[in-house]
Amino acid sequence: MIIALWIATAVLALAFVMAGTMKVVTPYERVGEKMSWVEVVNPAQLKGIGALEVIGAIGMILPAATGIAPWLTPIAAFGLAGMMAVAVGLHVRRREPFAPSLVLGVIALAIGAGWLIFA
Repeated sequence: MIIALWIATAVLALAFVMAGTMKVVTPYERVGEKMSWVEVVNPAQLKGIGALEVIGAIGMILPAATGIAPWLTPIAAFGLAGMMAVAVGLHVRRREPFAPSLVLGVIALAIGAGWLIFA
């Protein structure tokens, strides 16, 4: 079971690293062309969201992998789930598709619970 948990954690972390890096390194205007919700945040907020996604992804991997403060792994997963809950609220309010954010949030919750139970 721990192997499946590691695989799920790695896949989710990779998704958040890629999404967060894109938000950090891509100019605000170009992100806005692909994601309409960006118009409700300013460039600094967008970079902050991206940075939090990258930090959360790193937080899901490094503590458990190194054995240094492994209790941070589920906290990072629950933090990312919280971010996705806010994203779902934003998309619902804007009447946009919210399923991707909802799915990522549920998976992050499951991974956080998995680390609490199996590790």
